[in-house]
Amino acid sequence: IRTNDLDSIGDKTHHTFFEMLGNWSLGDYFKKESITWSFEFLTKVLNIPVEKLGVTVFAGNDLLKKDEETIQIWESLGIKKERICPTTNDNFWIAGETGPCGPDTEIFYFRSEDEIPTKFDPEDDRWVEIWNNVFMQYYKHEDKTLTELPKKNVDTGMGLERVTSVLEGVNDNYLSSIWIDVINLIKTMTDMSYEENPTSMRIIADHIRSSVFVLADPSGIKPSNTDQGYIIRRLIRRAIRHAKKLNIDINSDWEQQIAKLIINKYKPYYKELIDNENVVLEELAKEKNKFNRTLNKGLKEFEKITAQISNGKMDKDMAFKLYDTYGFPIELTEELAKEKNISVDIDGFKEKFKAHQELSRTASAGKFKGGLAGNSEIETKYHTATHLLNAALK
Repeated sequence: IRTNDLDSIGDKTHHTFFEMLGNWSLGDYFKKESITWSFEFLTKVLNIPVEKLGVTVFAGNDLLKKDEETIQIWESLGIKKERICPTTNDNFWIAGETGPCGPDTEIFYFRSEDEIPTKFDPEDDRWVEIWNNVFMQYYKHEDKTLTELPKKNVDTGMGLERVTSVLEGVNDNYLSSIWIDVINLIKTMTDMSYEENPTSMRIIADHIRSSVFVLADPSGIKPSNTDQGYIIRRLIRRAIRHAKKLNIDINSDWEQQIAKLIINKYKPYYKELIDNENVVLEELAKEKNKFNRTLNKGLKEFEKITAQISNGKMDKDMAFKLYDTYGFPIELTEELAKEKNISVDIDGFKEKFKAHQELSRTASAGKFKGGLAGNSEIETKYHTATHLLNAALK
């Protein structure tokens, strides 16, 4: 589950929950074997035409030279020079500031009916990344220097959703056999066509599927305003807003229907979906009902606020009101505003949010202080007894 590129969800290729195929080598084979076997699997096992492939390699930076070894391996396998693109942005992998790291090579497929360009351009959306081979050959130290690892590792990853759509000959992941039943269910609910409403239908399908897996996980993450709980709340509420855009009756059991379809699809492979099905359905319904109570009012307030904006900017007070009064995550406000070409004062909102948290903490501590102002022994006993009684009654 990955939410760092949430803004990309709604296009043909991105997902928050996805299944990753891959293989590892720990101190065994390295670049030549890894690249050769990846190429053989794609072209000889899956029968993907070589002429539809392009690759990126590490172009080098201040610390390291260009990865010439990888370039030579690709050329020896029959990939033309025009289809090998050195880049610095996405072709070096490290998990954090320090630790094992190294260059990688990404394999792209030209997923379009257009004539295949002679030169491969990874910025051209018709080229879709389907596989990534990461070569962990260095260790990055705190002083930013790199040293060679005594044993080099390989980590590869290929998105199942993307390669399935390639093999099935569709130019949209959501039209592959992995997604089409969920999309068809949403089409039935809305009585609308997918072609005219692809973005909202993809977001609903993706976010409900991710929510199902997060809520089913034994770690017990629930929607909340903090940490992982905030992420799941954001996914569910984003799905609800797009369901509303498609005129789905939010008070119906629409999210239960989609969730049950997904659970039935995946439960032969993921036991937690069987064990925690009731938790998933209950939490989805609870969060939907909670958000639904304020959503209509919030959207009306949003329209009222944005109608008064003349400089194309929403200030922190407006954004905070939508959060505090109507339960709009700041990202939802930002997304709605973007549709109207309005920017939001995110930094100002964060300052106001932080001040609100501090005030809440102070007020919470003050409850006890105020209640024990006299500080006599009997007042302390009565006060404690009151809290115990309230807790028991709750």
